[in-house]
Amino acid sequence: MKDISIYFTPISIEGPWSEEQIGSKIKNYSTDFPEIEKKSCVLFSVPEFRGNKSINSATINSDFRTSFYNHYVGQNWNFNVVDLGEILPGNEIKDTYFAVANVVSELVKINAIPIVLGGSQDLIFSVYKGYENLEQLVNICSIDHCLDLGVTNEDINSNGYLSQILVHRPCYLFNHANIGLQIPYISPKELDLFEKLYFDICRLGEFNSDFKYAEPHLRNADIINIDFGSIKSSEVLTIKGIPNGFYAEQICQIAKYAGVADKVSSFGIFNLENLNDVSSKLLAQVIWYFIDGVAMRHGDFPIGSKSDYHKFTVFAEDAKHELIFYRSNKSERWWMEVPYPPVEGKKYERHYIVPCNKSDYENALKNEIPDIWWKTYHKLS
Repeated sequence: MKDISIYFTPISIEGPWSEEQIGSKIKNYSTDFPEIEKKSCVLFSVPEFRGNKSINSATINSDFRTSFYNHYVGQNWNFNVVDLGEILPGNEIKDTYFAVANVVSELVKINAIPIVLGGSQDLIFSVYKGYENLEQLVNICSIDHCLDLGVTNEDINSNGYLSQILVHRPCYLFNHANIGLQIPYISPKELDLFEKLYFDICRLGEFNSDFKYAEPHLRNADIINIDFGSIKSSEVLTIKGIPNGFYAEQICQIAKYAGVADKVSSFGIFNLENLNDVSSKLLAQVIWYFIDGVAMRHGDFPIGSKSDYHKFTVFAEDAKHELIFYRSNKSERWWMEVPYPPVEGKKYERHYIVPCNKSDYENALKNEIPDIWWKTYHKLS
């Protein structure tokens, strides 16, 4: 692993903590830069807000660290939790992007999970760039009330980073999913483009009606990012923000399932400007629930072998294909296999088996082809 200490500035935080609290267990950069082992959860903050033109100045309140350090270690945390401190903004925003990309790349390379606590949400572009350094095709899942597509002829910004990822070459983005979309904030053109790209959407209303609509999207992601501004403003006691959005317990639930998802290899929380006491404590809980989810991973796809699954085959007349489903013997979760041209070799080997619900299998028995099957089939063809 290359030396990444050059990008960080140390933090100052003191206890006392009991031996069961995170503060007494965590390895942090307060004096010496900590050694990072494989399978560690590695958090760091990036107070870079220049991508949000509506913010003149902002910081990330470090009180969230105090709250997080005071939480108790989960029962199955048999790996290290590391706090690298802060990546301070560079002379230009591109310098910050460069630093974040290199850090993410080095951590993912050793199978450590970066937890990026950001300024403006355009930092997800630098997280994605970290995977580009590894030449790895990835899926992104955004927890957000907007799509953040933007336009290609404008500079990347907090509300328009996705178009920059799409036009950047080479492009390593295979799929993008949105959870929590609120249609009043989206133009019809954006929505139409999103659908033409065969990307996935779970609207806020669908999420509220049943969490199962969102869970496969979390399980299918390599990169998950949460727009902290998608939380209902009354939940974090602020007059800014949006009137409708996620409740605090829902964001923690999302973080927990994101952690459980074996495929997820980085986790980001953005738009953390000027946190108050309540939002700082909520941020600490979101981080805790993600790490606790990681501790509960089952070793399912893409880690497990197919021998760990029960296979179901359904012939779909409309698709003129056999639909192959797998149910994990470990977790009872479902996946389905989507055919793709063999000439592609290993390029799509992590993407042709996609997470689904049991209801998708049940609908296939009625000759109803799941949307996610069609979308994945078009992207593979």
